Amino acid sequence: MNDIASTADDPAPQPDRPRLIVFLAYLELGLLDLTGAQTVFWAASRYMNSRGLPGYTLHTASLAGGLIHTAEGLAVDTVPLSNFADQPIDTLIVPGAPNILQAMNNALDLVAWLAHASTNAKRIASVCSGTFLLAQAGLLDGRRAATHWAMCDMLKERYPSIEVDSDAIFVKHGSVWTSAGVSAGIDLALALVEEDCGREVTLLVAREMVVYLKRPGGQAQYSQLLQSQTSEGAAFDELHLWITRNLAGAPLTVDLLAQQVQMSPRNFARVYKFKTGRTPAKAVEVLRVEAARRLLEDSERNIDQISRLCGFGDEERMRLTFQRNLGISPRDYRNRFTR
Repeated sequence: MNDIASTADDPAPQPDRPRLIVFLAYLELGLLDLTGAQTVFWAASRYMNSRGLPGYTLHTASLAGGLIHTAEGLAVDTVPLSNFADQPIDTLIVPGAPNILQAMNNALDLVAWLAHASTNAKRIASVCSGTFLLAQAGLLDGRRAATHWAMCDMLKERYPSIEVDSDAIFVKHGSVWTSAGVSAGIDLALALVEEDCGREVTLLVAREMVVYLKRPGGQAQYSQLLQSQTSEGAAFDELHLWITRNLAGAPLTVDLLAQQVQMSPRNFARVYKFKTGRTPAKAVEVLRVEAARRLLEDSERNIDQISRLCGFGDEERMRLTFQRNLGISPRDYRNRFTR
């Protein structure tokens, strides 16, 4: 099964009608969750229409229709979901909400509609915490999914059958797509457009919106160094900084790391895993990957040089580590994210 979202350079055969995109609206939804993705499809539709090709028909819909107030206070006008009872929906998109649990409690009928309507949609996607609505409707059982990094643990706890990817910007699993927090909905929408319309149109949209064409699951949601700076792991903040400054030095063994924090190797390994949730070896690995990512994005050094500067030893070992952690090779990563 294809998990991390990937799209082909060539578009699918174009339909003879505009593709129908329905955005689900409910009280207190996040405004950017909704409008970021909408703008991508709107811009893509203009480019497709300029070439004499059908683009997209966009609708924002709620159960009863009418004005829906977003979390930010702005109201959006919606049409009733009943308008689409007999229409095949090409893509159904569910935005998230800052207080998603409260929003879900106020939208039980919407969850029931979503579970039923999913059979009438070719693709279903969620933005940010909208993943929780898909999960509550039973659409993510046994699937891999993404959501805002701050909500990953809650998603795992409430829906243990879901394989939560806490690093991915977005995930594609079959016909269901899920994205990380807020602006990641733009990345998700660009990937959906590329699947529909091809790379050229998507590149035009990305340029118009001044965003990256691709920032997919190969790029983590946030810094591994910041991730380690939790209240529990704060005791090792100085150690993490020391590691980042010494990636190319002596082998970063448990003994050496323990020496830096003046602990016995056995006690250090035990406490570190308890406090940070990962082994010292894994921590060194992800910090090497993060350092290499920055050099691939911002420097002109070749990959072999970067592998040695970050302590991988050689290009092949760096490639295997990138594949294991990011699902992408260093060379492909540079092609996608170089500045």
